[in-house]
Amino acid sequence: MPQLKLSVILPTFDRAESLKRALAALLRQTADLGSYEIIVVDNNSTDGTADVVRAHDRRRVRLVAEPRQGLSYARNAGIAAARAPLVAFTDDDVEVAPDWVETIVGLLGRHREVDGVGGRVLPAWQCGRPRWLTREHWAPLALQDHGDCRRVFDRATPVGLIGANVAFRRHVFDRIGLFSSTVQRVKDGIGSTEDHELLTRLYESGGRMLYHPRMLVMARVPGDRCDRTYHRRWHEGHGRFYALMRAPEMERARLTPMGVPGHLLRDAVRELASWARSIAVADWDRAFLAELRLRFVKGFVWTRIAR
Repeated sequence: MPQLKLSVILPTFDRAESLKRALAALLRQTADLGSYEIIVVDNNSTDGTADVVRAHDRRRVRLVAEPRQGLSYARNAGIAAARAPLVAFTDDDVEVAPDWVETIVGLLGRHREVDGVGGRVLPAWQCGRPRWLTREHWAPLALQDHGDCRRVFDRATPVGLIGANVAFRRHVFDRIGLFSSTVQRVKDGIGSTEDHELLTRLYESGGRMLYHPRMLVMARVPGDRCDRTYHRRWHEGHGRFYALMRAPEMERARLTPMGVPGHLLRDAVRELASWARSIAVADWDRAFLAELRLRFVKGFVWTRIAR
């Protein structure tokens, strides 16, 4: 029997059809079947998700129920159920590459100096991509590409990696704790920061993450996420979650009127000026970018004032 090396945690909520494709990709791996397990965490789905999971061999795909609503709760339940020394995360709207498991195990085996590894999350457009939706707008779509070269992120270079394509050594969670429920996505909420908050704690503890472009997944991008309204909502929500998270890089400021870092207010003034200049010359794409940054500030400020 191959040694169990990796536990794959896949939280899901009411995406039974999408989950089928995600599981099919995870089961088409080049790695030995016994070297990894798949743990699907059902976060109160009502669409037959449990039946989709039970249709698979229970020795390969395990079902865990998490009644507390929220992505962090679901991920943490998966961590508690994991039996392997390495733990990977992906999403129910993502299809991993055929060598995904083998790549993760190989990278963490060769690079003992890092605590985890992440890779590319590239788009699979479901309804085409509008012209204005460039890489500057990838964050609300949970897409990620840090380039063609291997990179190491740490306290000096605290770049985020996203939960659709990331893996850690199991003992990391014993050292820094689990995913935070304070900044988690609940149901269809958007703009949450549970990935960033966990990595902030890891970097502050002296931890290191490896980015490798060979670790690849494809994320389906539905048409409604290519709508400007969605992006406006995401940035405002992201500002609210940032205000709750109190990230060190955001909070360092000499002046904090109403609990808002002064540098954020200065940025807002610059973005307002950029928006006005862009409108004056009919540069609508640049104006939209400035608007989104202002919406982030709005969400942040309103959250701090409310608290």
